[in-house]
Amino acid sequence: MKLNDLTEKEERVIVGKGTEMPFSGEYDDFYRRGTYVCRRCDAPLYKSDDKFDAGCGWPSFDAEIPGSVRRSRNFLEMWDEITCNNCGAHLGHVFDGEKLTGKDVRHCVNSISMKFIKEENE
Repeated sequence: MKLNDLTEKEERVIVGKGTEMPFSGEYDDFYRRGTYVCRRCDAPLYKSDDKFDAGCGWPSFDAEIPGSVRRSRNFLEMWDEITCNNCGAHLGHVFDGEKLTGKDVRHCVNSISMKFIKEENE
């Protein structure tokens, strides 16, 4: 598997499992049509149709592309970490039961963990 080169800032979040500051990421208030892919390996993760404004300061999605994201619980955390199922890059965390959408799930993703690929007709 080919992995993309990462900047020091990207490495801190994607490999070091860090978190970018809320309301600072390029995709927080961003609503173009297309697909969000893993910054580390370019695997498709989320469709723009599943993005919504949760008001939390990070891009939020209520569904992932099937098979693209892995959930895991660290015994020290109260929520599930989400990683790219292809390369293991840290994406963020997922929350259930908030009732923000009909799907009742929120993937809270660091913008720096993703790249956006616009639809051809966008």
